[in-house]
Amino acid sequence: MVTEHSEAVGDTSALALKILVAGGFGVGKTTLVGAVSEIRPLRTEELLSEAGQLVDDTDGVDQKVTTTVAMDFGRITIRSGLSLYLFGTPGQDRFWFLWDELSQGALGAVVLADTRRLEDCFPAVDYFEHRRIPFVVAVNCFAGARAYGAHDVLRALDLDRGTPVVLCDARDRDSGKEVLIRLVEYAGRMHTARLLDSVG
Repeated sequence: MVTEHSEAVGDTSALALKILVAGGFGVGKTTLVGAVSEIRPLRTEELLSEAGQLVDDTDGVDQKVTTTVAMDFGRITIRSGLSLYLFGTPGQDRFWFLWDELSQGALGAVVLADTRRLEDCFPAVDYFEHRRIPFVVAVNCFAGARAYGAHDVLRALDLDRGTPVVLCDARDRDSGKEVLIRLVEYAGRMHTARLLDSVG
């Protein structure tokens, strides 16, 4: 979603960009949105239930007691006149019907990854690649997880050449903001290149 609206004060035009935050179950999507949002984030979390134990793989995220069932929403101003609206997607397969709605008009996406469960981000990577939505992979560096470099993750995920992979701490506002800036820069280059191809 790229929208323009007038500021309350003055007549300057402001740009609002829609960004998705995706990835596997328990990877830190809600944490990232909450850490960077300058407004109180909207959360649609529910307690994990016994019924969900049959379908939610909590291996490696044993301390997790809630899960997002619709979306998380937050907003961050990157600079004067540029705001990002963040939509955190639910991680489980059974909620993926929401992804098509949430992805409408998105500039790009952050795919959060956990190297302890790297395969959990494959579906999100596939989703954005097939829909040609620019994305960056942000490796959430959990305490106690084996450290891998960005190049190792890029190879393990078999990403298209040039897809950014960044290391981050989803709990840290500055770290999350750097991820979002990297995405905006990358998505801007991708959209410009496609525009030039279409008129060339």
